[in-house]
Amino acid sequence: MTTAALGGVDEVAHSDDLDASLGEFQLRLSMIFGRARAQWKESAARVHPDLQPAGYKLLACIARSDRANAHQLAELFEMDKSVISRQVRALEDWGLIVSRPDDRDARQRVLTATPAAQAALADVRVEYAARLREVLAHLAPEELDAAGKVFRCLSEM
Repeated sequence: MTTAALGGVDEVAHSDDLDASLGEFQLRLSMIFGRARAQWKESAARVHPDLQPAGYKLLACIARSDRANAHQLAELFEMDKSVISRQVRALEDWGLIVSRPDDRDARQRVLTATPAAQAALADVRVEYAARLREVLAHLAPEELDAAGKVFRCLSEM
């Protein structure tokens, strides 16, 4: 057998291994997304019994931001402005956010999380961080760094 033929066999084997690895990766990624949806649902219920996961994600984003507005949220989450508007109204009704006129542009409203919402979100984050730490405690820092690199690549797709 020639060297070129051996190279071809190696390339096919590598391709098969890569396909199998990518298949396993896609399966695990799908499972992570399922867990994330369940986590958002559980976290939303802990913040407010009527809060849905989409509202929870918006609230968490508003809480992290200094100057969130509905337009920015619609772009960030790729949601229709009417959906954002309904969610914002509900968050206001439940006392989780306040809306005030933007001092830079009176046509816009600045959304901020209330202290109660900030406290509820902090409790959820602390509990989730503890669970994450427990699950990942057996990994070396280098492994966590490699996983972080993979997630960075995926987030930039």
